[in-house]
Amino acid sequence: MVRSVQHEMLATPDHDEAARQQFVVAVKQHLNRSLRPANRRAFDEQAAPAWEREHGRPPENRREIREAMLANRHYRTWSTLARSAQELMWDSLADTLARERPRLEATAHRIMADPPRGGSLNLDPAFEVPRGMAKVEVHLQPGGYALDLGPDDVLAGAYYESGGNLYAFGQGIGRRDSKAAHVQGFLRDRYPDLELRRILDMGCSAGSATVPYALEFPEAEVHGIDVGAGMLRYAHARAEALGARVRFHQMDVAATHFPDGHFDLIVSHNMMHEVSDRTRRGAMRESFRLLRPGGVCIHQDVPLRFEGLDEFRKFDLSWDALYNNEPFWEVYATADLRSDLEAAGFPPEEVHTGHLPQRQGSLPWYVGTARKPVA
Repeated sequence: MVRSVQHEMLATPDHDEAARQQFVVAVKQHLNRSLRPANRRAFDEQAAPAWEREHGRPPENRREIREAMLANRHYRTWSTLARSAQELMWDSLADTLARERPRLEATAHRIMADPPRGGSLNLDPAFEVPRGMAKVEVHLQPGGYALDLGPDDVLAGAYYESGGNLYAFGQGIGRRDSKAAHVQGFLRDRYPDLELRRILDMGCSAGSATVPYALEFPEAEVHGIDVGAGMLRYAHARAEALGARVRFHQMDVAATHFPDGHFDLIVSHNMMHEVSDRTRRGAMRESFRLLRPGGVCIHQDVPLRFEGLDEFRKFDLSWDALYNNEPFWEVYATADLRSDLEAAGFPPEEVHTGHLPQRQGSLPWYVGTARKPVA
């Protein structure tokens, strides 16, 4: 399934709104392709020599590099523009979503009253959204991922999908790129014998990666879990609009309510960099508990890994943690996913971590995968 797939729940900009959104994408592409790479040259030729003159030695780690770069005019300019472009991206969606909100809520209400594909939505009125999601506007998304404005609200999901598309295009990710398709290809290559009857998507957000499993494996029972009620209402209506039967639940990935051995496949897509060490490790333990013997988990995320990188590159990749409301960005970058999976109970010989093969217009997505022993 392509990233820019059209459906009834997708907010549609008018001519002027689309022009503003296309402008934001162009600005982001210029910042990422032209100005950001020049930060390295600014460090080598300006910031590092200035630091050495003051301290009598070169900067030695990413924190000292950050201090040196914050005194550099080029870096401050790029960083300011990058932050402003992210804010402008959300601003460019505000008019569209304000105008489209009544239609989206009415459409979702109609679909949820009689879901044509037979999917379901289970919200928990007593559920407490984890503080890291409730109090932080991740990626600067207005209201955050857990925004919930009432029983018909779908705004969090609408922001997430439309904003996610603009963000990806601004990063240069292809319009036909699909994380789920990459993982499904990896699944077929590595586990060709796996029979799929029940599939769980952890941290499903707006369901853009959940739906492809329901469409690819129509005989399987597909479930998606997340913490935000507004996000899940949107995900449910979106899945039904795309002809996919999915059961969505409001649950914590580290403490689900499913029985032991319930799933053949557990996946997550870009979830790990959004959660704490505690939650990530809890999700790995739940993966082991919830898989049947012989079942498989595949946890995919952005290729943000610090292993083998020089200190400047670590500094460069850490920008989002400071200026894009990504509190667990560096936590994920330094995490040992292999150890997490082994500590959860998976045998070392059944654990694999690494990058998926890069396709045209895609990223070399990072994955951690493991198989639960049959005996």
